[in-house]
Amino acid sequence: MSEERALARRQRKVEELCAAAIRAVSGEPRLQWRGGRLWQGSRRLPRFAAHLHPVFGEADLASFRGAADGLALRVALSDAALHQRLQPAGAVERMLFDMLEQFRVESLAPAVQRGVRRNLEHRFRAWSDEFIASGFTEGVMGITVFTLAQVARSAVTGEEIPELVADLIETTRGRLSPVFGGAMRELGRRRHDQAAYASVALALAARIARRVRDLRQRAGEADEQADAQETERSRNGFEVVLEVESADSGALPLVVSARSEVDREVAAYRVYSREWDREATAAQLVRAEELREMRQRLDSLAAASAVHVGRLGAQLRALLARPQADGWEGGREQGRIDGRRLAQLIVSPAERRLFLEQPLAPLADCMLSFLVDCSGSMRQHAESVALLVDLFSRALDLAGVDHEILGFTTGAWNGGRARRDWLRAGQPAQPGRLNEVLHMVFKPRELSWRRGRAGIAALLKPDLYREGVDGEAVQWAASRMQGLGHRRRLLLVLSDGCPMDTASELANGPGYMEQHLVDVAAGLRDSGQAQVMGVGVGLDLGPLYASSVALDLSQLRGNGALRELLQWIARDASPAHAG
Repeated sequence: MSEERALARRQRKVEELCAAAIRAVSGEPRLQWRGGRLWQGSRRLPRFAAHLHPVFGEADLASFRGAADGLALRVALSDAALHQRLQPAGAVERMLFDMLEQFRVESLAPAVQRGVRRNLEHRFRAWSDEFIASGFTEGVMGITVFTLAQVARSAVTGEEIPELVADLIETTRGRLSPVFGGAMRELGRRRHDQAAYASVALALAARIARRVRDLRQRAGEADEQADAQETERSRNGFEVVLEVESADSGALPLVVSARSEVDREVAAYRVYSREWDREATAAQLVRAEELREMRQRLDSLAAASAVHVGRLGAQLRALLARPQADGWEGGREQGRIDGRRLAQLIVSPAERRLFLEQPLAPLADCMLSFLVDCSGSMRQHAESVALLVDLFSRALDLAGVDHEILGFTTGAWNGGRARRDWLRAGQPAQPGRLNEVLHMVFKPRELSWRRGRAGIAALLKPDLYREGVDGEAVQWAASRMQGLGHRRRLLLVLSDGCPMDTASELANGPGYMEQHLVDVAAGLRDSGQAQVMGVGVGLDLGPLYASSVALDLSQLRGNGALRELLQWIARDASPAHAG
């Protein structure tokens, strides 16, 4: 694994851990953290305060945990609508107002959650050290914002300002004392009432912003020269960003690190080249003899699992089938009169079996597709996943449910021929997806399990597992379900994490592939084309899919994972998605 790929994977792991912490602290299951930004489903939330954006590769894990806890508290304890309604118009005022609101919610962290409070303090202190190291405290804007941040947070949370920081801001703090007035005491007193706190914060932000503008006007050309020096430093360090983003994005201005690209907009998804993309029958990617050995191995696993496939099929029929009329049956004692039997009434007046009935039989007007993530990290789960879909395929056949088993990977590591074409073209910016995708059909809808069982065993071939472009694979799998007349269409995506295509992530920035997947899944759900469900292999896929379940496949042999998946289908597989 290359160093770049390993770094990207470590960043993804840290973000997944932080996302889990954010959901746990906030109690909001749809929150996710991708590319250094907070998302709620497919909606990007504001950046919030400056210190909540540690730079991957430079900040320690505790800083990321502190940022995650701060974001969670902001979502849980701040009325976003009220905050947006009260926001001032000026860029500096908005940045200061947002920072003060963040200090308020951090001060409300429960005293019993000592770890959360410790993480919050650690992250703010780390940000303070980074701010000082950047050199921005040497400018008017930087030292003023920094002093306000230190004094206000101390007043609201009750935490002492470190001695070295106190020495640095002593002169500026003295100059700002008349500006602060009694605001600091009022902030601490009103922190439990957002509206009352905001009135003080707004007035304070306005006074500080006015002070900054006055000082800069007095400094004149000297200040312009300092600004130029600060801009030069910002290429390798912090940069003061005072951009007011559109209300649609929900983002607020803040002081962020220019070394990280995590706060850049996620560009619209595109594909650089489809020339090398392909769709293949999985069985044709494996030598016939090797495929037979894999099938024997899978049969042995199925026998050892002791799963009662007939019972599983009956349970699936009960969940996915609906009673429907199944022809007419004569010779009944009630129902509609059968004209063909009226002569029998004359011969035998006591005869009662003269009626027709239309019995109801459970019929599955449904299609279910498994889409298996065949990225490299899923190789360790290949046996368990293959066994799971194999058992379900047999049971779905018994239940009369149309189904497919599909998979997705890439044709190469790190971009392959598509990336080569991009390099030859001079590496144009924002190229979009830079790998060659490979979509695989392990068992098509047209084949029964018995006829398609060999292809399912191809899931055990280790060199099929490379990287994953999840969003396009979900689109492809859903498109195969259209136009077949099924009233319900269920797409179950088995994966152990976020999309991972190193070449595309490096060329387009963090969060590029993940945002496309979220948009695709949400679009399919909203349009009714398919109900997409994330089946996490030892991991919660909640940040990516509105409907998800995490499975422990080590429990497969004890029927635990099967039972959990059945319960989940029973709860979430509603018949709302009509054809």
